Formats: sequence, C-alpha cells, structure tokens
Amino acid sequence: MPRVRWLAVAVAVALVPLTACNRTPAPEGAAETPPATATPAATPARSYTDQDISDAYIYLLSRLLVLRQQHLDLKEGFKWNEIVHRKPGAVDWPNPNLDVAYSEAWIAVDENSCTLVTVPKVTGRYYTVQFLNGWGETLANINERTQRAHPNGEFAVCLKGANVQLPANATRIDLPVKYARVLARVELGDDWKGAEALQHQFAFKATGTPALPTLPEIPPFDMDKLPGVEAFEAAPAVLDSEADINAGMDAVASKARAIAEGIKDPAERARVDQVIREKALADFAKASPTIGHGTTKNHWARPAVSGTYKDDWLGRTLVNYAGIWANDMDEVVYYKGNLDATGTQLNGDHVYTLTFPREDLPEKYANYFWSVIAVDPRHMRVLPNAKNRFLLNRESGLKYNPDGSLTLYFAAEKPADAPDGNWLPTPRGQDYRLTFRFYGPKGGVKDGSYFPPPLVKRS
Repeated sequence: MPRVRWLAVAVAVALVPLTACNRTPAPEGAAETPPATATPAATPARSYTDQDISDAYIYLLSRLLVLRQQHLDLKEGFKWNEIVHRKPGAVDWPNPNLDVAYSEAWIAVDENSCTLVTVPKVTGRYYTVQFLNGWGETLANINERTQRAHPNGEFAVCLKGANVQLPANATRIDLPVKYARVLARVELGDDWKGAEALQHQFAFKATGTPALPTLPEIPPFDMDKLPGVEAFEAAPAVLDSEADINAGMDAVASKARAIAEGIKDPAERARVDQVIREKALADFAKASPTIGHGTTKNHWARPAVSGTYKDDWLGRTLVNYAGIWANDMDEVVYYKGNLDATGTQLNGDHVYTLTFPREDLPEKYANYFWSVIAVDPRHMRVLPNAKNRFLLNRESGLKYNPDGSLTLYFAAEKPADAPDGNWLPTPRGQDYRLTFRFYGPKGGVKDGSYFPPPLVKRS
C-alpha cells in the first residue's frame, strides 16, 4: 500500500442508501457519478453509484479475506474440529502476536453435533480461546474473565438451539453460526516451555458428525494485489455462504448483489472494474491511516472497533486486512504507528526513541502484558533481522532510566547509549510501522483517552 500520512477520514452525515457512518470518503475534487438513466438505445439504468460500488467492494472484501485464509488453512491440512498447535512464532498472518503460543482450528457444529473443548487450568498468565465467524466477528471467548465460575475444564460449543446430549460436567456455549474459526492463545512470558505444555492440553472433539460447508470459490488474490471486478462475480455465492449476523448490513449487501447482476453486461463489468481500480482501492487506502473511524494522537492510531464491529463494515475490513483474527477490545487494544513526531514515515535508515515517563509506563495500562512489534507496511509481517528479535516487552530485559522513565529504541544498529534489551532492530533502507498491544486493557487504554508518546527521530 502506498505511503500515506495520518489524516482524518471525512464521513458523510446525510442519510444515504448505505449506512452513513461507513461511507468511505470520495477523493478530493472527484465528481460523483449518479445512477445511469436509460435512453432508448443506451445502457440500462443502474441502481447504484460509483460510491456504492466502492462501499460494496470494501464491505465484500471483509468476507473474501476470511475465505482466503480459510482456503489456505484447509489446503495446509486443517481438519474440521481438530486443533493445530503452532510453535511460538510459527504463524503466517498480518500482525501476529509473538507474546503468545497459538493454537488454531476450524469447527463445525449443527443441530445434532457440538464441539467439546478442553481448557487446562492456567494460572499466572494470560490465555483465551476465541471463536470468530466467517466475517471476522468475535463470537465468544473462553477465559477466566468470561467464565469466572468455570474458567477451565470441559466446554461444549453448540449451535444455538441444538438439542444435543452433553457430558454433565461440560459448560455449554452457544454460537449463532454453524462454522467458526478458533484461536487459543497462551502467554509465553518468561517460561516458554511451560506455555507450550499448557498449549498442548487444549483439545477439541466433535460429539457427532456435523455437516461440513462447501466453500465458495473466490478469485485468487494477494494482500498487495486485491481483486478487481471479479470480487463481484463471486458475490452471490460469497454472501450466501454465511449470513452477516450484524444489524445494519442489509443495504450494503443488497448493493453488492445488484452490482453482481449488473456486471453481467460486458460494458458495465468494465466500468465497475475501473471504479474499483480508481476509486474503491483509493478509498480503502485513504481510510487506512485512521483505521476507518479510529482516532489518532501523537501519530498513533487507535481503532474505533476491533473484534466486534456492529454496523462498521469499513472498520471490520480494515482490521481483517491488517490483522485478521483480531480479538475484541475487552481483551486487547491495538495501536498502530508509522510516523515520527514530525509526521514523517518511519524508516530503518534512522534512529527513533519512544520514551514513557515514570508515572505513565506502559504496564500501567495492561492487566496482563504489553508489547510492540515492527512490521512491513505492505504485508504487515514482522521484519527479519540478524538478532531474530521481533518485539519488545517486559521479558526483553528492559533497563529503565535513572529517573524511572523507559526509553525504547528502533534502529538498524544498536545506538551506543541504548541498553541491548531496549532496542528493536529495524531494516536499513526500509519503511516500517509499529503495532503496540495492551492485553487486558485498563485505564486510559480501555476508555480510549490514552495514546503512546510520539516517536522522536534522533538521527
């Protein structure tokens, strides 16, 4: 994605056929093309504008991103209702959390089958089992916060309304969908072997033989080459494959279906493809710096939504693109930053510092842990470096300044005055961005009033 500055996204406030709070901004100076009007020998009238095409494309992209990952997972060898335990760091999606050991699964439930989930007793470290639907919406978490009376042991994840005989000791959790993506996270902390031992005690088992979905075919695409008009060719099957459970999405989904019908005409197909290439992708890029309707301060952006999105399809697609499988903001809050204090793009040719005052250290805002990683701004993957160091956190051997403040350093080579544990290597000559996480957010991070300090360029 091209380099862009942080800027506020202009949002239409007038009532429009689509959800007003989600409208992506039109490029400055661009004229809106009204729906075509029929003439005796001309193109038939269309019920959608260029802006409708842009909005419907961005909306649809959220589901396409999940389906893309689902196809990749099943191609890799995932089996329904079987958990895959990853070695720490061995995940391949944007903005991975390298503080945790991940386990993953796709589960299927129906009227006659539930999935039994075994959760070990975990003390003194963060853990959760997160369930998401086919749009990237978090449906449930199993942990000590959501299941205070029964945070471990046996759980039965079922389709809401299913009448299935379950073990007497199983706590039932109902889902509104038949298919879900699952991520179990166990904090690594300073005892990786202990975390991995716990990780391997999580287990899944279907009680019956649930019906499995037939996944719709989607156009092949990569994160740096998103699909064009072919996205709408797949729209009817994609939308039919899983209903969007969020209220307020019907209008934009209907536009996607109308566009899918319209592009059966070759001339309209070419026009829609041009609108996607020239407008929709530009709208998406323009909304990215603020993560849609998020807020910025000190050149850090905090999303307005994460994990659960209500009617904010713009925010949902942006999060699915930049950090698929994001959890809800009761579990974790993410900040992203790619600019220094002067508003200039971060680059590995320079040395940057991030200093937290003694009275405002990052641990003040996290019940569990905090961390910061550097990723490339195009694919959001962590950046290789000779030290194989990909994040800074409380286990990094941090050294505090004499006055109690904490300074983190980001540079290709360690600055002479930087404690080794406070330095995150960055690639010389390459732009990058930072992702700051607070797990178990509290105080200003939880209520949205806090932002990390600005990044200062030293050289």
